[in-house]
Amino acid sequence: METAKATLLHYVFDARASRLTVQAFATGILSAMGHNPKIGIRSFSGEVDFSAEAAQACGFRLSMKANSFAVLDDISDKDRREIEKTMDEQVLESAKYPEIVYEAPTATISRLEGALYSAALNGTLSFHGVTRNQSVSARIAVFDEMMRASGEFTLNQSDYGVKPISVAGGTLKVKDELKFSFEMVARKQE
Repeated sequence: METAKATLLHYVFDARASRLTVQAFATGILSAMGHNPKIGIRSFSGEVDFSAEAAQACGFRLSMKANSFAVLDDISDKDRREIEKTMDEQVLESAKYPEIVYEAPTATISRLEGALYSAALNGTLSFHGVTRNQSVSARIAVFDEMMRASGEFTLNQSDYGVKPISVAGGTLKVKDELKFSFEMVARKQE
């Protein structure tokens, strides 16, 4: 007897209803006077095919514009402009590497209870001209026409050829590890 094939529904991320952030951490002699900047990614798009019925997902893709990273912290406009300029020109080099892409052709989905699921994505992250394997775990809630996914993961900048920045002669610098957090909303497409 043949089993029925799951119908995968196509979902597209709603950037206006979603939140994607990066947390950097200060280190060095003057780190107590520095702050741990929280950066928001303003421009991104993505999609995934998902079946709640069969607890299956495939075709996950998220594309972020490197020049859309903005400081979310309450700091002076001068400091904000300086941090964003340094991040854009020296760290991300967005003119040279304009897009950051995460792709996971398949995902392992487990039903938790009701419309709640956990997902394990083993995909690749293309960042700063380097592509590496990157695992991401998420919690998913599925509603009538939309799904919400949330989670976090870390990466080391040096793994992608990015040198963590330092200022004031190295007495204040950013740690290699960055923490990414996401609260994503995706809407079903016909």
